[in-house]
Amino acid sequence: MPQEAWNQKRERQYEHIKESLEKRGTPEDLSEEIAARTVNKARARAGESRPPAARRSMISRRRGGVVSAPTRGQAAGRIDSSTTKRKRPGSRGARR
Repeated sequence: MPQEAWNQKRERQYEHIKESLEKRGTPEDLSEEIAARTVNKARARAGESRPPAARRSMISRRRGGVVSAPTRGQAAGRIDSSTTKRKRPGSRGARR
């Protein structure tokens, strides 16, 4: 599955990942897919892929919480009290 756009380093990386996965017992077709995806991901991070695709995607290590940031009304690390359950003294897990 090596691609024409890959250089010799990426070819070796692909083969190494594929062989490593097969030694662990991963089926050949799955190990080829995982190896190809891993190499392509490394190429994108290194800026070796096509520029428009690299500019469009925001890779996770650079995103840094953009999606998971709390909204204006929420305080960071605060739990909404309406969704939490409180234990009553007479309920099951209480010590006697």
